[in-house]
Amino acid sequence: MLDINFIRENIKELEKVTKQKGIEIDYKQLLKLDDRRREFIAKIDDLRKKRNEIANLLKDPKQRNEKVISEGKEIKDEITDLEAKAKKVMEEYGVIMLRVPNVISKDTPIGKDDKDNKEIAVWGKIPKFKFAIKDHMQLGKDLDLVDLERGVKVSGFRGYYLKNAAAEMHMALLNYAFNKLILKGFIPFITPTLVRSAALTGSGHFPASKDEIYQIQNPGKQESGELISEPLYLSGTSEPALLAYRADETLKEEELPLKYCGFSTCYRSEAGSYGKDARGLYRLHEFMKVEQVVICPADIKLGLKYLEELRGIAEEILQDLKLPYHVVAVCTADMGAGKYKMYDIETWMPSRNAYCETHSDSFLTDWQARRLNLKYKTKDGELKYAFTLNNTGLASPRILIALWENYQNEDGSITIPEVIRPYMGGRTKIEKKK
Repeated sequence: MLDINFIRENIKELEKVTKQKGIEIDYKQLLKLDDRRREFIAKIDDLRKKRNEIANLLKDPKQRNEKVISEGKEIKDEITDLEAKAKKVMEEYGVIMLRVPNVISKDTPIGKDDKDNKEIAVWGKIPKFKFAIKDHMQLGKDLDLVDLERGVKVSGFRGYYLKNAAAEMHMALLNYAFNKLILKGFIPFITPTLVRSAALTGSGHFPASKDEIYQIQNPGKQESGELISEPLYLSGTSEPALLAYRADETLKEEELPLKYCGFSTCYRSEAGSYGKDARGLYRLHEFMKVEQVVICPADIKLGLKYLEELRGIAEEILQDLKLPYHVVAVCTADMGAGKYKMYDIETWMPSRNAYCETHSDSFLTDWQARRLNLKYKTKDGELKYAFTLNNTGLASPRILIALWENYQNEDGSITIPEVIRPYMGGRTKIEKKK
């Protein structure tokens, strides 16, 4: 969410950015609603002032009479009527405001889709195999690592089981990433995956990506036995929970930056991906992820510094795993409404003969903090909305695709990366059971 005064002052720029991000906003209607909203607020405030004056008069027996009492009732009824009308205007105004995108950095590529993302860094050598390679599903079948058939039987479309060394490697990778971030100074969290709509609205997943979020049909009962009426949702990342942890709070500037890392199971309906990446472990309804969130002072240069720091950590993880990757600056149409600047890190997947996304690193200025009412007080006593950033630490099983395919051997085995061997009992290979 942006400040309405900023929107008024930068309407031409926002109309341009909105079009570049592929979003439709009726800014004329928004400003019209804002005018009406302000009028209602002014009228209601004026009437409340008069009501208070009458209330004071009524305290004095000498001033108390039928005329004053009648006037008080009229004002009360008028306030009630205006508040009902104002509520409708405020709701319509709020719906549009939640869809207004953030502005973009000067170096954000302008583009129509992910093909217009700009490569800015490359690391590692793409492996050249002297044998016919297998994709991750064939490796998983041959080494008894994954079972999609029974996964679908139990969980439905995109269901899966990780087995044997795959289950070990999955947990090893997540533990390795989690521990690495803790050593980098990030406060560790195991976050709730069941969250209220306020957390998802605050992070910006609502309303734009609501179709991607699972809603719980039966949210349960109160201790009294009364049904819980408020809907609950399965979060697609720990980012909303980490951000909402300090929602509606006023922090002290000296507390910042807050650096959080959260581990959670993640759920995504993938509603917009019908027929896309339907085979294998690339696009799943359920996976696990270590996420990073930074809450920092409202300073663009400082925010950009943390964006690069988060990117550096993600790159360091892939370098530790010795996986080839490249970094792309994400273009306007591919970056999402709230992003000011964004990188994707894509890791080489041999069977696809392409770099594929494994990490996303985003800077959102105060776009999320305004939705979350997340403020801080400066040393001078000024109240400001904080800036927020997020980045993928590591997500699995998707990363397993790159690992198995890049580390496969001619004899059908998979070499275990050195950095996670301590988490797997010191083993060096995944081999077919005899």
